[in-house]
Amino acid sequence: MESVLIKVAAFLVIIFGGYALKRIGFFRADDFRLISTVVLKITLPCAVISNFGRIEVEAALYLLVLLGVILNLVTIGAGFLASRRRGPDEQAFSMINYSGYNIGCFTLPYIQTFLGPVGVVATCLFDAGNSLMCTGATYSMAAAVKGKDEGGGVSLFLKRMFSSIAMDTYILMVVLSVIGFSMPKAVLTFTDIVGAANPFLAMLMIGVGFELQLERKTLLTIGRVLVSRYIIAAVLAYVLYTFAPFDAEVRKVLAVIAFAPLSAVCAIFTAQCFDDPVRVALSCTINSLSIVCSIVFMTALMLAL
Repeated sequence: MESVLIKVAAFLVIIFGGYALKRIGFFRADDFRLISTVVLKITLPCAVISNFGRIEVEAALYLLVLLGVILNLVTIGAGFLASRRRGPDEQAFSMINYSGYNIGCFTLPYIQTFLGPVGVVATCLFDAGNSLMCTGATYSMAAAVKGKDEGGGVSLFLKRMFSSIAMDTYILMVVLSVIGFSMPKAVLTFTDIVGAANPFLAMLMIGVGFELQLERKTLLTIGRVLVSRYIIAAVLAYVLYTFAPFDAEVRKVLAVIAFAPLSAVCAIFTAQCFDDPVRVALSCTINSLSIVCSIVFMTALMLAL
């Protein structure tokens, strides 16, 4: 327990250190883009390669890709139903901001620190399915509900999905795992060094990007979205940990993933779906607060299981 709390405390120090450094001018808001580019295009792919290269993936684990899609559909459906009496605009907003899991920038570094290679590989496989939704499918459904003509289409969906180096790395490592290819030791040595920086840079990035714009009139919406999201997370965590057809270590990973923060693309898709700065700011605030909530819930779960 002491080890877990010390590591979580270190994460919090990095996150709030990044936020404090931005507030005093050491980092600028634009630096978030630079750090996120390093994480998503360099350290995260290296961490994925290192962990895939150290275990033999069981065939049953590939079901986690489908599970990543299913959990997104559950949260999208919850957002749709929760706002059914508030009109199509609110339904579209809720569909986007109830759904998606921030895996690469938060959950994977967290799992990487606490649960080792098996946990990382299970998380990557889940994120392959999660990314299928986050790269465009969720936005397409929300845009259709709102009545926009920007549903996306297959070509835009595929472009978004395969323009992600992290997603491409997932796919490559899954294919190599299926055919039984082993990464050379020299490659793993390099990716170990670079991938070890991923938790630090990911938490620093979250701190630099952290934003809160709390207004009295929006507190009810923020509370409704977050409470609903984490009630759903609690139900999914219980079901996955109790009934999922995997060994105890993977079921623990899935329970933790259920409490992951909202996907970082929620604010981007909100901006695309609505020409409304107020809604975009609201989405950013919900997203930032979901990180705080997830730190609390995921840590509690790690200590309890």
